[in-house]
Amino acid sequence: MQDRFHTPLTADNAAVLLVDHQIGLFTGVRDLAVSELKHNVTSLARAALSLDLPLVVTTTAADNMWGPLIPELQAVLPQDLKVIDRSSVNAWQDDRVRAAVEATERSKLIIAGISLEVCAAFPAISATATGYDAYVAVDACGTFSQTKRETGLLRLLQAGVIVSDYASLAVEILADNADPAAGEVYGALDMPFATLVGQLAAAYTR
Repeated sequence: MQDRFHTPLTADNAAVLLVDHQIGLFTGVRDLAVSELKHNVTSLARAALSLDLPLVVTTTAADNMWGPLIPELQAVLPQDLKVIDRSSVNAWQDDRVRAAVEATERSKLIIAGISLEVCAAFPAISATATGYDAYVAVDACGTFSQTKRETGLLRLLQAGVIVSDYASLAVEILADNADPAAGEVYGALDMPFATLVGQLAAAYTR
């Protein structure tokens, strides 16, 4: 009998929740280069759209505390996607966020947020307790010190949340490199080595 650790992510069972990738919070990130974090979260969003995954996006106090989404992420989101601005620390405690996730009718939830140990971890732990299979894309999350990153990861693991990176989660959903969507998905992931592999493959077929 399969359990949640062995049941794969698919385009039919997964959704993505992005929490608080806001300008003000990015200014405090110290565990990853800000340019790398921007790249990773926008690539995750683009890959999710290429795979037709539902996206739920939320901010905290965008008008008076942490500011809007980073422009790079806002630019890749569909224009009709409504960003949910809330006051609760734990996004899962906002009825609108929880309802938006429930409306996707997906059992597996990929989460990324700033900060890792709060904005990603709290809803991931809450979703797990509710019965979802929660995954955190740790390289699409940032925080304010290495200690916060380490303790956040430990808490996620203790709570049974599955931790991974943004690209691995996306290619697990893709599943087959012969899928017609593969080129678009890898392009969205924007992994330099994958581009190189593609160039080598093209060279060998000439």
